Amino acid sequence: MVDWKPSASLQSLQQRADVLAKIRHFFSERNVLEVETPLLASSTVPDIYIESITAEVLDGNSSVQNFLQTSPEFFMKRLLASGSGSIYQVAKAFRQEEKGVRHNIEFTLLEWYRPSYSLDQLMTELERLVQDILDCGPISRLSYREVFQQHLQIDPHEITLQELQELASTKIDLSGNGLSKTDYLQLLLSANIEPKLPPFCMIYDYPSEQAALATLEADAQGMVVAKRFELFGQGMELANGYFELSDVAEQRVRFEADNAIRKEKGLRTHNLDEKLIAALESGLPNCSGVAVGVDRLLMLLVDAKHIREVISFDSERA
Repeated sequence: MVDWKPSASLQSLQQRADVLAKIRHFFSERNVLEVETPLLASSTVPDIYIESITAEVLDGNSSVQNFLQTSPEFFMKRLLASGSGSIYQVAKAFRQEEKGVRHNIEFTLLEWYRPSYSLDQLMTELERLVQDILDCGPISRLSYREVFQQHLQIDPHEITLQELQELASTKIDLSGNGLSKTDYLQLLLSANIEPKLPPFCMIYDYPSEQAALATLEADAQGMVVAKRFELFGQGMELANGYFELSDVAEQRVRFEADNAIRKEKGLRTHNLDEKLIAALESGLPNCSGVAVGVDRLLMLLVDAKHIREVISFDSERA
């Protein structure tokens, strides 16, 4: 028989509606503008850890390859550069990932940007939103260095690749070759640190190699780090925030470096988003931004064991 029924209960869908209403009320109180941006675009991110889904669009007698967006980030930055001021969006996003307990190919992101906000100010605002939704207590803040020193007795900013390889071989079951420092650190964080984190915490000041679209800055120890943070709840990543990179030359260098690694790994390369580059050239205001996994927040709210329990129709039933 065909299983046509929703993957989420009606009670979970009602709670989802309540959360979306709370989010909109939260930003309305703060005069943050809600925006909508395209889901389908001519370009996509070259990030080596994200795979986009392609879509063929007819243009006359030929077809043009487009991409379902992995995040509304690039479009929202174009709005910021045009003078939008503080903005937020609740958007569908798509990533070609393995389906699993916490992953669905199509998912919901809450993303917002605050011109003139420091990363600390944005972390405080995120904390208040999460407290409103999940009724949790204060959210602790720990540096990336702190959590690795506490749980693995290493400094992640100074450890060598060889030392990481040796450590990882004793801590996790590894398969595959050619892993980078970032690969090892992410695996160790996931396997050995996340399960031991406080119920809710934010980790900040990531290694410079993990800057993605964040700025770089020296920390209190004089080490250059990425000005970004991640929020974890019950050992699960919930949000990823940056003090946003606005240097257009540096942005182009990072995109090209990502493409070079993709080519080396046999992955498909992507043309740079020249519209985003042009927006950065016109001037992106100093700002902090964050993306929050709405489905994962809901998983914690309803105590769901699988992401399909909070999505009306997961990928298996879509």
